[in-house]
Amino acid sequence: MANHKSALKRVRSDEKKRDLNRYQHKTARNAMRVLRLEEDKAAAEKRLPEVLSMIDKLAKKNIIHSNKAANLKSSLTVHVNAIG
Repeated sequence: MANHKSALKRVRSDEKKRDLNRYQHKTARNAMRVLRLEEDKAAAEKRLPEVLSMIDKLAKKNIIHSNKAANLKSSLTVHVNAIG
């Protein structure tokens, strides 16, 4: 366990950051799942920019790797364009 006052504060702040990162990551994953299950092209096209924005924010904060973000955005865009 941490011995210094600053180290104890660091532990507390890391827990808060971890909780926020997990919440944002899980929310983005749920949004991607909903987008993939969408069958209406208009609704999917409306939802796509919101999901892409979530993915960009995760990559910007290094919650996910930037290459993974690019792959997710590409595959989701291809999926939405293929909805008939």
